Amino acid sequence: MDTHERWRTSSRSGNANACVELAVGATRTRIRDTKNRDGGTLTLTARTYRAFLTAVKDGGTAG
Repeated sequence: MDTHERWRTSSRSGNANACVELAVGATRTRIRDTKNRDGGTLTLTARTYRAFLTAVKDGGTAG
């Protein structure tokens, strides 16, 4: 694990503590739940994360 990861939330999430946090790196993106930060993370390659974002923006699923 990269100890220098910078976790962030969307500026639109406010202080509700009911969202996800992202740690975006050059080769991977990690995602975790703000309500359970120690509960594990979802790790995606940079390519998979870009495909995920494209699918979300398009309103569907990729592949």
